[in-house]
Amino acid sequence: MAFSNGERAKQLRRFSITTLRNFGVGKRGIEERILEEAHFLLEALRGTKGLPFDPTYFLSRSVSNVISSVVFGDRFDYEDKEFLSLLYMITESFRFTATAWGQLYEMFSGTMCYLPGPQREAFKQLAGLEQFIQRKVKANLESLDPSAPRDFIDCFLVKMQQEQENPASEFSLKNIVLTTLSVFFAGTETVSTTLRYGLLILLKHPEIEEKIHEEIDRVIGRNRAPSMEDRSHMPYTDAVIHEFQRFCDVIPMGLARRVTRDTPFRGYIIPKGTEVYPVLGSVLHDPSQFSAPE
Repeated sequence: MAFSNGERAKQLRRFSITTLRNFGVGKRGIEERILEEAHFLLEALRGTKGLPFDPTYFLSRSVSNVISSVVFGDRFDYEDKEFLSLLYMITESFRFTATAWGQLYEMFSGTMCYLPGPQREAFKQLAGLEQFIQRKVKANLESLDPSAPRDFIDCFLVKMQQEQENPASEFSLKNIVLTTLSVFFAGTETVSTTLRYGLLILLKHPEIEEKIHEEIDRVIGRNRAPSMEDRSHMPYTDAVIHEFQRFCDVIPMGLARRVTRDTPFRGYIIPKGTEVYPVLGSVLHDPSQFSAPE
């Protein structure tokens, strides 16, 4: 889904959005999953007993478990070896995309897939991720009840059965793996990285953290969990979270897309089929839009 274009992208995106919403994404259902996982995260943090620790895997485990509960129908224990292997492969794949080699591969994948270089290790990690999801798909297929889908994978398998006579269908075993992988990539590393950068920014600006704490204590208090209903009453915290997302600029260059027709742009014609890359960083740090972009 993330790397597709045209009709394939339309079909898979439409299905994914509808299915995720049916499982509570954007609704109260996902809020309950997040609160449950936040409880496990707090328990894990308390387990450090005040000693120094790297928050990277604490945050990625909690965020990934929220995605897992929707995609796989269950969460993982934080020390589950298969789960830790999954997170390692996701982290290493994203680390490659952030390098100069990763950017080159984005633009010249047709050539670089035949050349030596660090992209070879990235291919290895992606292959491991695909194998992990293939095992999950196989397990779901063996116990599938079309009348009672348990998770995202079940819903995709049911859709495959419904469209098996449709030659134009994009619902296949290959695409179920790639679509599930896209959901994980979109929801795991980006969110956990934003949270990690947010913590770093608050450490550098304790005056901002103090104002957030004051608003949390005033609106939520210390005797209940937060909810999305609190958002409208917490404008400062809401603004800070948005500023985290702008300033951190987790994906400065977006994924490639192909134009579907000849497109005029600033005096030039972009031919149909040309790959274009949205340079998101130039927008998020545009001085004409932000008074202090840096």
